[in-house]
Amino acid sequence: MDVCKSIDDIRGAVKQLKAQGKRIGFVPTMGALHKGHLSLIRQAKERADEVVVSIFVNPEQFGPNEDFDSYPRELEEDLKKCESEGVSVVFAPNRDDVYDKKKYIRIEVDELNRHMCGGSRPGFFEGILLVVNKLFNIIDPDVAVFGQKDIQQFQIVSRMVHEFNHDVELIMAPIERANDGLALSSRNKYLSVEERETAPGLFRALNYIEKQIVSGVDTPSLLLKHQKSELEAKGFKIDYLDVFDKKTLQPIETLIKGKEFILAGAVWLGNTRLIDNLLIEL
Repeated sequence: MDVCKSIDDIRGAVKQLKAQGKRIGFVPTMGALHKGHLSLIRQAKERADEVVVSIFVNPEQFGPNEDFDSYPRELEEDLKKCESEGVSVVFAPNRDDVYDKKKYIRIEVDELNRHMCGGSRPGFFEGILLVVNKLFNIIDPDVAVFGQKDIQQFQIVSRMVHEFNHDVELIMAPIERANDGLALSSRNKYLSVEERETAPGLFRALNYIEKQIVSGVDTPSLLLKHQKSELEAKGFKIDYLDVFDKKTLQPIETLIKGKEFILAGAVWLGNTRLIDNLLIEL
């Protein structure tokens, strides 16, 4: 497995693979790899001949009071996991390799970031698009795999690929969960033992709401309000819990048959922010 630190090195490694006629799969990550990341790598392996993984904690997607400095960094362990999964190349650049000290050009997002995580994390998706756009330009993959847990990210990146004419196929891989239903996340490391026992409550609330919607509830506002109260009683602080149109990412008051929706929530449990979602097709 090659480990590339510079843009020239990763471009050279990918160019060599492509010269051999290899189809390149790409999995962008911020490291601290867990089983969810490994499932993305396996999805990429199913759709490509060789897999490239990037490991880069992207400063542009962290707000001034967020956890950039404390975000888990475990490069040596991450490299071992990548190698065991048969990854061909890891791109692990430093900040100065990716960004100039002064940037004159930025990417803006309209409408798609007004709600869900974009509503409470200004600049978050602009930072994601900035780095994903760079990584696509640097690596030039044939297929890229993202996780459903970050479904708003996937939908916005999909729009960027369409509008910027990137020649890459996007795959959204299912959420990997612990046995009790908690969506796997690098930030789960922040949870105390007691918080970890409570954390699956978000997934259970989403499951309950989904069952009621599938059973015929088409105006879920009271249902959502009740589940928010239940979660707050268990110690969660609600960021959002709502049903959104899958395409526009706008909140939906009345559900219409024949359409797809995202039932999504973000909560704080102590100092840890948890997100989760379910796709609903009526």
